[in-house]
Amino acid sequence: MNFEITGRLHEKYETQVISDKFRKREFILEIKETGNNGFEFIEYIKFQLTQDRCMLIDSLTPGDELKVTFNLRGRKWEKDGTVTYFTNLEAWKIEKTQQTDKPLTASGPAGSSTESDVPFPSDIPADDTAFDDLPF
Repeated sequence: MNFEITGRLHEKYETQVISDKFRKREFILEIKETGNNGFEFIEYIKFQLTQDRCMLIDSLTPGDELKVTFNLRGRKWEKDGTVTYFTNLEAWKIEKTQQTDKPLTASGPAGSSTESDVPFPSDIPADDTAFDDLPF
């Protein structure tokens, strides 16, 4: 599935090396929408880049207006009889639409991935402590 969205680069992270064959980089896009009642809603959407695409945001800075083309990816993971589902927004094309005068926040750490390069369950930590700090 191929989608496009425009927004402002809110934050970008450094490339994470997951294994010898897999690296990823994440970034946050700020999306502003105005509802029928006139209220403005702001969404912060996390995307990921993988492998050679990790460098696509090197020259971009927070505050840049972007058009991101991405695929929606879903995975099923089973461990000890428990099934977990993951969804990723995999960016594969980024176009700068215009420069804004006000940058948002400074960049920090991050990561991303592609369908053929997603780590197998054996690459995921065996203990459940990796999920203890999730907000949901």
